[in-house]
Amino acid sequence: MAKAGEKSGGSGKKGLKRKAAVADPQEAAVAGDGATEGGVQPPKATAFPPGFSISEIKNKQRRHLMFTRWKQQQRKEKLIAKKKLKKEREALGDKAPPKPVPKTIDNQRVYDETTVDPNDEEVAYDESTDEFAPYFNRETSPKILITTSDRPHGRTVKLCQQLSTVIPNSHVYYRRGLALKKIIPQCISRDFTDLIVVNEDRKTPNGLILSHLPNGPTAHFKMSSVRLRKEIKRRGKDPTEHVPEIILNNFTTRLGHSIGRMFASLFPHNPQFIGRQVATFHNQRDYIFFRFHRYIFKSEKKVGIQELGPRFTLKLRSLQKGTFDSKYGEYEWVHKPREMDTSRRKFHL
Repeated sequence: MAKAGEKSGGSGKKGLKRKAAVADPQEAAVAGDGATEGGVQPPKATAFPPGFSISEIKNKQRRHLMFTRWKQQQRKEKLIAKKKLKKEREALGDKAPPKPVPKTIDNQRVYDETTVDPNDEEVAYDESTDEFAPYFNRETSPKILITTSDRPHGRTVKLCQQLSTVIPNSHVYYRRGLALKKIIPQCISRDFTDLIVVNEDRKTPNGLILSHLPNGPTAHFKMSSVRLRKEIKRRGKDPTEHVPEIILNNFTTRLGHSIGRMFASLFPHNPQFIGRQVATFHNQRDYIFFRFHRYIFKSEKKVGIQELGPRFTLKLRSLQKGTFDSKYGEYEWVHKPREMDTSRRKFHL
């Protein structure tokens, strides 16, 4: 019996030796790296086999360790390739090929037939006869009414109050249960040129209606990523009463041109540069990002900016002819996700 036990024990030791011999290369790499960290052995580069898959490692700590080392190795290889390419370009000098332009969704955009050409006579004629022509001909000055949905909560009210400090000659009025069809005639009789309605859901602003008076058009936007002034880190002091400059960026199509002109008509013509305040509407992939900044001259060559707030993001849902009419209104454009969002490289603004 003892001999049998000895035999079985010997076979067990042989089995352990075989397991140790056929060790996982990942474990060996970890053990080698551990010795390196202890300072016993000189540092060695971690080599990963071609079919290496970190997701197959069941131990969480080891999986995380191997992933970080794999990322370090990828970073080193990328840096070496970058230095090699730089040396080759320096050696070639003027004969070096131009740097490749990285592919992005923006520069791979599908061409839109309605892209506006600034020298197009048809576009110029349409702009001279549209609803915003009196503003751009300096026949009218903007006067804005800002209101909310029924029974607004504190966050929505604060957003409207902060918008009134951004847009000059704007007035905040509470809704008091009135329908928009009753509010619009009162606005026209009091010489308001635009109406802004901020809607909310679950105490959070989630929509914005912008109606140009007296003849429209009316745009409905989805609002998201709202940040009030207190929620913005490293913000500047509260804005002054100076008329800000306005920047409209990347509104290229006929629809985008109309939306850009609608935003431009909210602000007076002559900005007061002494205030150094800028309101920006930046369109990127049909999302309109609103920011309000103050720029600071640090020296003759360097300029810094301070965000004043508020900030939010708009997504156009519909553009309606005339003033607001949800039942019988005629729509110029309506966003239909199933039909229009088939390609990620197709944009409408």
